[in-house]
Amino acid sequence: MQWNWQYAGWPSFRYTPSLLQDIEGRFLKGAGVIVGALHHVDQEARQGLTLDLISQEIIENSAIEGEILDRASVQSSLARHLGLAADKRRVGNAEAGATELMADLFRHYARPLDHELLFGWHAMLMSGRRDIVDIGRYRTHDDAMQIVSGPLQAPRVHFEAPPSDRIPAEMRSFIAWFNDGAPDGKTPLGAIMRAGIAHLWFESIHPFEDGNGRIGRAIAEKALAQALDTPTLTALAKTIHRHRKDYYAALHRASRGLETDGWLNWFGEIVLEAQERTLTEVHFLIGKTRLFDSLQGQINERQEKAMLRMFAEGPDGFKGGLSARNYQSITGAAPATATRDLAKLVELSALRRTGEHRHARYHLKLLGSGI
Repeated sequence: MQWNWQYAGWPSFRYTPSLLQDIEGRFLKGAGVIVGALHHVDQEARQGLTLDLISQEIIENSAIEGEILDRASVQSSLARHLGLAADKRRVGNAEAGATELMADLFRHYARPLDHELLFGWHAMLMSGRRDIVDIGRYRTHDDAMQIVSGPLQAPRVHFEAPPSDRIPAEMRSFIAWFNDGAPDGKTPLGAIMRAGIAHLWFESIHPFEDGNGRIGRAIAEKALAQALDTPTLTALAKTIHRHRKDYYAALHRASRGLETDGWLNWFGEIVLEAQERTLTEVHFLIGKTRLFDSLQGQINERQEKAMLRMFAEGPDGFKGGLSARNYQSITGAAPATATRDLAKLVELSALRRTGEHRHARYHLKLLGSGI
């Protein structure tokens, strides 16, 4: 089996720029919509949204690789990195390292890519790891770098990367291309095209002993942020995680040759879906703010507690809606009290009800949120 880096033309990926024109245009338009929507959010709320979105990306980026991070620890660590109020929670190495990487990306997205930046990111991710020999540097082992699955006696090889002795030269070429393709580089490329090829190319080289997927997706985020000259807050990792099986399949297909139209089209649609998800989160925050403003002085502590719990579920809300039993569990209210409280929230247009009697379910009714 021949991999892309074994072809004579490597690393000259082949693609059709015109195929991405519509996606590139929609991405830039979507970015403008998000910026416009954020003007309706005050600084404190914007900081909270930033904290939530980046925390979510940190957790999802690791979850793609099967690593589960503690959400509260991630949020606490990130708040400290961003200079926001945070508790003094003790944070594990995995959470601290992943958070430090994303905070660095958020603050310094405009910095050109170089070996030292990548080494720093890798050292952050591998913090506390004792099973990795090459930390903060490219891999040096003689064994083949393979992505495999299945039993040890009959493994299935999904990809084999270039040998370690080729990595320094491969990465010099990749870094030069990435920086030349920046908006202020020698040969600027479209945002989606640059981010998509960068991710595929980096994953094909697989320069580190571990952490390549997470760093590769951070590089894609860096390319998107540089194109917009602002941190994107795009829910890229969350969206990729939702399509994890297709993601790996698309990468595998693209690793078999130098034709990249299929991969770039798939990646572009994922970026647009991620961007739409971010816009939904922004609208959700706006709706939450306006709704609580409209309810000020009209709801009791039980109702406020239940509403906050519903908002904590995010734009998707409670699966199937909030039931009276859920309300009782959240607030400790008696059945009759729960019924009165929920009816009042419907009357105030804070909730909408579907179903009747024991089948009644309650859903958030946001004001002017776009949802």
